[in-house]
Amino acid sequence: MPGERLPEAAPPPRVLVVGCGALGRELVALTRGLPGVDLTCLPAELHNRPERIPEAVAGRLQARGGAYDRVFVAYADCGTGGLLDRMLEAEFEGVERIPGAHCYEFYAGAAAFAALQDEEVGTFYLTDFLARNFERIAWRGLGLADHPELLETYFSNYRRLVYLAQIDDEELVERARAAADRLGLAFEHRFVGLGDLAAFVRSAATVTSGAGTATTHSTAALSQRESLGALPEGATGHKHGADGTAGNLPADRGPAIALAAMPGRTSAARRRRRKPT
Repeated sequence: MPGERLPEAAPPPRVLVVGCGALGRELVALTRGLPGVDLTCLPAELHNRPERIPEAVAGRLQARGGAYDRVFVAYADCGTGGLLDRMLEAEFEGVERIPGAHCYEFYAGAAAFAALQDEEVGTFYLTDFLARNFERIAWRGLGLADHPELLETYFSNYRRLVYLAQIDDEELVERARAAADRLGLAFEHRFVGLGDLAAFVRSAATVTSGAGTATTHSTAALSQRESLGALPEGATGHKHGADGTAGNLPADRGPAIALAAMPGRTSAARRRRRKPT
């Protein structure tokens, strides 16, 4: 009827994503502009002490999660040996994490990662984050700068380095190639984009968009360098929550993170290693 006020639309559900700081650049890009979605990241250095990840995630969920309708955890198992899952199941019913063992698997996709491992179990992986920070995280972080004799001890079981690229960036490709040369490993470059991480964030965004409508904006064209350009090298991004505080989203900062589990020893016919440079 004329003059009758229509009922106001219900506000979108509020969603919180608790993420790993090593994914900060990608998570900021994926959640930018998504209505009702807030992002907070934990320090990347937790990957040096994976046994501390469940406690840190629990602390952030307790501090922030109560104000949201849905909460997602942007971690895979990440070396916790199932402890993260057990904590979430016991203390935070309904909170979901990214499926998979680690970021290499959810970036590449489970089937593709399994195929890579079947091809060569002695594979050392880099992501964009690790390619940017190889000198600090791997070379200095593992003590190789001061003790290059440790190279054989650490990497005797590896035959190749596979760079799982999130963006198309020739500079990062060359950094990853130089890292492979330095480690004496064969080099392979596989562009994988954001893989299951994008689908995971998209599922969180879908919650905010109403029944039957999938919110997929902010996930297009993320293979382009400019899509992540808002976070400069070494900067910290922020996506503010309802409490007005920033979520402390380290883009490429923080000390070493665990790089990869050492595979079992390969056959004695492994190719001769190149000398480190």
